[in-house]
Amino acid sequence: MYAFDKSVHEKQQKAFDLLKNRPVISSQVIIETHNACFRKLKLQQPVCEETVLLLTDICHVVEIKHTTIRTAIVLKRKYCFSFLDSLIIATALDSKCTILYSEDMHHEQIIENPEKNGARTLTIINPFV
Repeated sequence: MYAFDKSVHEKQQKAFDLLKNRPVISSQVIIETHNACFRKLKLQQPVCEETVLLLTDICHVVEIKHTTIRTAIVLKRKYCFSFLDSLIIATALDSKCTILYSEDMHHEQIIENPEKNGARTLTIINPFV
């Protein structure tokens, strides 16, 4: 979100720096970005559409699978995250990510993979700390 919000220059630059590394993001994040651009930033629909298309070009987009949903439910129960946050975390674990960048979750929290089929743990990092 911050990459496209001109009102927060320092956070915008950090977001651009993270995007340079072609991060893994879930299809859910694409959807949430479009909604936030339209509703929070009040951008016009064509700009919102170009924004999500840009993300699909510069990021590795991972789709949510039925197994991801099952993992998300286990994570939700264990860590008391919202279901949507649990889906993001489960997708990161399924993609064998070891770091999840989020301003909205607990900085430096370590999440254990309940499936243990790849990355065993995931660390949540707030890039703006």
